[in-house]
Amino acid sequence: MSQDSQAERGWRGSPELWINAAYDALIDKGVDGVKILPLAETLGLSRTSFYWFFENRKQLLAALIERWEARTTEALIRATSDYAATETEAMLNVISTFLSEDVFDTRLELAVRAWAQQDADVLRRLQEADQCRLDSLREMLMRWGHSDEDADVRARTIYLVQVGYISMRVHEPIAERLARFPNYVEIYTGQRPPQHEMDRFMARIGYKDGQS
Repeated sequence: MSQDSQAERGWRGSPELWINAAYDALIDKGVDGVKILPLAETLGLSRTSFYWFFENRKQLLAALIERWEARTTEALIRATSDYAATETEAMLNVISTFLSEDVFDTRLELAVRAWAQQDADVLRRLQEADQCRLDSLREMLMRWGHSDEDADVRARTIYLVQVGYISMRVHEPIAERLARFPNYVEIYTGQRPPQHEMDRFMARIGYKDGQS
């Protein structure tokens, strides 16, 4: 359906459509780019259509925060609880979370971190998420026998490295990144993953030698 026919037929879209448009605007332009009229123009809808689904812009922004939590914090917490036969396998589960935008949305994470610099409420939510993620990593390590203090330091090392990757917008070939995984796992856990675990891990994520 074209934009003109959408408007002519009075189609208002859907909450998901508006949130998706707001998501794209947040990624591309930052939170200041998430405004009702520009979103309506992008969607080819009337400005009043927005109010069928949201009371105001604040409610739309709240929906973006909920999406961010679902696509980042919740994904990482799930990874810390995924089945693993060994500690090294558990760590591979965690750090592989950051390999795919479908699992951990790094673009949205970066956008929300920028947003938090100008919004105290978002900063508070971000800090709460940071603490929740760290707690989950620490608890996972403690389940594998690390002391509270040791688990805390290792959890911070894991997390700050991954946040650094995101904040620095690091882009590297997947083969290069995966080649570092055994070293990362050894630094994070004190143990190096055996080759059969790495082979199983590579197969699970669908990686074959020679991929870029």
